[in-house]
Amino acid sequence: MRGVWLAAALCAGVVPGGSGVARADDLLLTEAVDFAGTITFLGAGAPGLVIAAIRDGETTVAGFGETATGNGRQPDGDTLLRMGSISKVFCGDVMGSLATEGALTLTDPVAAHLPEGFTVPEMGGRTPRLIDLVTQASGLPREVPQDGGTPEDPFGGNTMQAQIDGLKADPLLFPPGTGALYSNWGYDLLGIALGQIGGKPYADLLAERVLAPRGMTATKLNLEPGDEANAMQGHGFDGSPMPVVRSPETIGCAGGLYTTANDMLKWMAWHLDRDDTTDAAWRRMSHAAWLWRDGLAPVGGLDDGGPMGAMGLGWVIVFPDGNAPLMLNKSGGLQGEFSYVVIAPSRGTGVFVSINAFSIAGFPAMVAAANSLVAELSPR
Repeated sequence: MRGVWLAAALCAGVVPGGSGVARADDLLLTEAVDFAGTITFLGAGAPGLVIAAIRDGETTVAGFGETATGNGRQPDGDTLLRMGSISKVFCGDVMGSLATEGALTLTDPVAAHLPEGFTVPEMGGRTPRLIDLVTQASGLPREVPQDGGTPEDPFGGNTMQAQIDGLKADPLLFPPGTGALYSNWGYDLLGIALGQIGGKPYADLLAERVLAPRGMTATKLNLEPGDEANAMQGHGFDGSPMPVVRSPETIGCAGGLYTTANDMLKWMAWHLDRDDTTDAAWRRMSHAAWLWRDGLAPVGGLDDGGPMGAMGLGWVIVFPDGNAPLMLNKSGGLQGEFSYVVIAPSRGTGVFVSINAFSIAGFPAMVAAANSLVAELSPR
């Protein structure tokens, strides 16, 4: 019945333009991704959707709908989109790279790696460490206090001085390392600290250590002249277009990046390459469980892709359940775009999906579709 319903929907023209699918040699992968993308798009309430998957090195991409309402341009693997907080696992990659070569120790206090002028608070005899920032155990609120943000420039007040002033106000909500509460502010500070450790701005470290080696030529902090014509237009909860705003350097680690589905496939391929001995230690460090949920209080904002069992270097780790294998996931949302990535490292499988609207129904639908697709393609 599900297949009959889908065929009827397609024949009725419910999916504008159908799907644009990059075919893989693995026909089962292509079929599964196209079907999952179609169902998700029909229920997402967003103008457009892109979904990409990889299994044992084979990849496929499917695009549906439009990059903006009414423009008639179907998204594909080269369409630029904001990944939002998926940027955090890229930041975890940079951290893992520096740690693997001995430039930092995960348990270093963050105060040891911040520029002059920063005063880091403590609570309960604990002060935030690098590992607390990357595992969402910093104790910091979700956002840095800032003045100057506007709808056209919401990050305008997120400056280095705002970071310094915010820490002076003794903002910790719980002793670092004792809970896990989602914090963009913690990642803002992590990006600053990594820049100090690496001796160059965070964006340069990311490009040098992660993007260039993996051939990710489209992933960037901000759109360049001419990029907007090939970019997803974000839409708000009411369906209206949201402005394209620039990302300051301060949010590059937390959520500032643009990417494409094709670049995400290259990135997932690196994370899933079990035969690559060169970066094996770096990869194991990234995927390892550094903070376990058991005994933490509070815990919040980390269960979008399933119940968080542990935290990796930015990854949310969800334990095997039924037919589903161990999964590492990260979600993101920024300026009218929701995105989600999930990988099963022990199965060589990963899925990335993005919609161009803040859709309350669409976000959980695409997360469920991606998780189900990984379980279907790589069962326990």
